[in-house]
Amino acid sequence: MKPITKWKRKQSAMCAAVALLAGLYSVVATAGDDHDHGRDHDHDRGSVKHVLLISFDGLHEQDVARCIGANTCPNLSLLAKSGTTYTNAHTPGLSDSFPGLAALVTGGSPKSAGLFYDVSYDRTFYAPSDSNCTGPTGWNVVFDETTGIDGENGGALIHLNGGGAFNPQAIPHALVNGVCTPVYPHNYLKTNTVFEVIKGNVHGARTAWADKHAWGYDWLNGPSGAGVDDLSRTEINSIDPDTNTYYLDTYQHTEKFDNYHVQSLIDEIDGKDSTGQMNAPVPTVFGANFQTLSVAQKATVATGGGYLDASFTPGPQVTGAIAYIDDALGRIVAELKQRGLYSSTAIIVTAKHGQSPTDHTKLVKNGDTLTKLLEANNYLDSGGAFGQAATKSGNLNDGTGLVGTGFVQTDDVGLIWLRDQSQASSVVKTLKDNLSCNAPGICADGPQAYILSGPQLANRFGDPSRGRTPDIIVQPNPGVIYTSSTAKDEEHGGNAPDDSHLGLVMYVPHAQHAGQVDNERVLTTQVAPTILRLLDLKPELLQSVAVEGTRPLPEFDHQD
Repeated sequence: MKPITKWKRKQSAMCAAVALLAGLYSVVATAGDDHDHGRDHDHDRGSVKHVLLISFDGLHEQDVARCIGANTCPNLSLLAKSGTTYTNAHTPGLSDSFPGLAALVTGGSPKSAGLFYDVSYDRTFYAPSDSNCTGPTGWNVVFDETTGIDGENGGALIHLNGGGAFNPQAIPHALVNGVCTPVYPHNYLKTNTVFEVIKGNVHGARTAWADKHAWGYDWLNGPSGAGVDDLSRTEINSIDPDTNTYYLDTYQHTEKFDNYHVQSLIDEIDGKDSTGQMNAPVPTVFGANFQTLSVAQKATVATGGGYLDASFTPGPQVTGAIAYIDDALGRIVAELKQRGLYSSTAIIVTAKHGQSPTDHTKLVKNGDTLTKLLEANNYLDSGGAFGQAATKSGNLNDGTGLVGTGFVQTDDVGLIWLRDQSQASSVVKTLKDNLSCNAPGICADGPQAYILSGPQLANRFGDPSRGRTPDIIVQPNPGVIYTSSTAKDEEHGGNAPDDSHLGLVMYVPHAQHAGQVDNERVLTTQVAPTILRLLDLKPELLQSVAVEGTRPLPEFDHQD
């Protein structure tokens, strides 16, 4: 396919003069910048002054294709007609919210960014209560709704802003240059973010983001702790005072939560902060996460959730959710147009992750057979006596969990941090001896299932001996969810096709080849370096991009 736009070479004054005489090139004027060392002098960002990134969690490529074809998402369709639709976009191996969003804003997979799940494990960390780092290591890191101060001592999550501060019981410690140091979520991320790069290299830049957990998503600030000027503190697991119920109880109620994010974006477009209370420059890069579609997908088929067939025909709840997110997109774009910013704002619509299984004939919920098998063979303590599932108080993430126990995280994937890493080969053998879907089997006996360990795992996700990477990753058959829960029929986190194959639509102002459909396989990690290219910055300023060699999306992947 032809490029979406022709990025013109910047020439020095001498080269420009020669080009003018030869009639070969146009001279592209370049605005001055106090941080010009970060500029990508092979490209000019032209009219792009702002980049808006929107994550509609759960948005599959098939959802985009179906709703555009049926005209049930007219606003997304208009964006696609003015931009490029990537039909073959995928997450980089794991599809939980943390690695999914890290891909979009760091350009890296878990191997470099170090985020495997919002609930994970690090062998080098000390307990939150161990402020001198003198006890045993190995901590079950939980950066979710309980990371806010409302969660302290198991308290009720009664504030939309999570209580306005970190829960100190959720913050582990690590030895940093010999000093026992608290590890906040922004310290947990191993590489920098687009927010940090843009703040450091675009004069006068402002950054903003809104997500689902008020304090767990502090990691978006990056290791500097200051990447996002306006990080909206909204907690989806909090209690709505108007109904005394959680925003997650139904997808219609989740719409109310997501509307807070719509309003935050509108306020930012209008030259205010995310609260609408203070004047602020329109952000250079900003965006938000939306949960309505994800909640509708997870809802049981019996209640109208999920999909009706293997062709992604949406059920009643998903139909309603897609109508909602499209309307939300329309309101945001309308405000950009109203404020005269549409012609200078690039818009990227995608998702952190998909949802699996959309074909409910493949659904298998035999319970958490993986964890049970590990416990039964003494690879983990029985009865869930490990990590934050075994707090002395009974309150999740209050700092009283067990240290050095290993951990297993299961949804439609299994991430295993062993209590004793020397048992890895024995554990793999036990797993391979129990691949069937009959108890005690782990239902990983199909052609799309696999068990990663050893060098194969290290090459893809990093060396487990360094502390963060799981020892073993189990991808069960597509459709398997390691739960007996009757509350949901879909999940995410792994690398099943429905988890990883995402919608990706990108609008760039004044594109010369609008309405393109690109079928080339791309990864969501390519979004981050593309954002920098749009703003005339070098993609390699992102550490994960430099380490993993991540290329921008095809239209913007031009060698210097």
